[in-house]
Amino acid sequence: MVVCTECGLGRLYPELGPDRLRALYPDEYYGEPGRKFQPLIEGLVRAVGERHISFLSRELPAGARILDVGCGRGVTLGALAEQGFKVHGLEISAEAARGADPRVEIRIAENLKSAEYRAASFDQVIIWHVLEHLNDPVGTLREAHRILKPGGRLIVAVPNFSSLQARYTGAAWFHLDLPRHIYHFPLPALRRLLILSGFQVRSEHHFSLRQNPFGWIQSLMNRFGPLPRNGLYVLLHRRPPGAPLPYDARTRRWLRFWLIVTAPFALGAALITAALRSGATVHVVAIR
Repeated sequence: MVVCTECGLGRLYPELGPDRLRALYPDEYYGEPGRKFQPLIEGLVRAVGERHISFLSRELPAGARILDVGCGRGVTLGALAEQGFKVHGLEISAEAARGADPRVEIRIAENLKSAEYRAASFDQVIIWHVLEHLNDPVGTLREAHRILKPGGRLIVAVPNFSSLQARYTGAAWFHLDLPRHIYHFPLPALRRLLILSGFQVRSEHHFSLRQNPFGWIQSLMNRFGPLPRNGLYVLLHRRPPGAPLPYDARTRRWLRFWLIVTAPFALGAALITAALRSGATVHVVAIR
């Protein structure tokens, strides 16, 4: 990874070609249809996901049109559909969208521009932990600006490359996820890109129960433990029926032990860093 000495933006180097990029997202990356993690973890992910629906739907007019870029399994959009919103999703992979709520209108396209949405057609666009995967984040932000109605809202979530978690754990940081994450955004650089794309930044939010505590747990394991890199994340993933468990029994016991031991600390650290406005992931609300 190379880092800009002026703004701190990180970028994967050298660039990967389209075929190599596609190879990073095999079918198993998305999990079984509609499910990615072990049942208990999947339930927690969905429960936490539903809790932040109130944030995503705040101040939206009844029947608002919402687009989720990189909607995946449509968990978020399904919950928004329950509230009567008109929900649309964009995915690069049909496999990723398997198991999505049937009320979600999903387009499969290489990028946001090629999906050919009409100008000024959405009240809100969500880009939730997707921008860091894209070859052209600036083009995506500008296209989001084009398809939003005047006064429409953009919500972008990314790992915060300038966070305390990122700086403390360095190359062991879980949210680096090289080489799938092509760009690494410090918050000031993300803010600058949004402004250059025509947006006004309204608010920044530094706490994510779904992302930040686990980031501390796995990053500390990566930095200090003799366990496999991102081993806990691998262990918690759902596997096809009959597939062997990852690692040997002793390694699996250690991974579960460190999860239990470090969880209270990780939650506390996530709350403290959020209060310091240095969350490991950040989501920004911007207005067209």
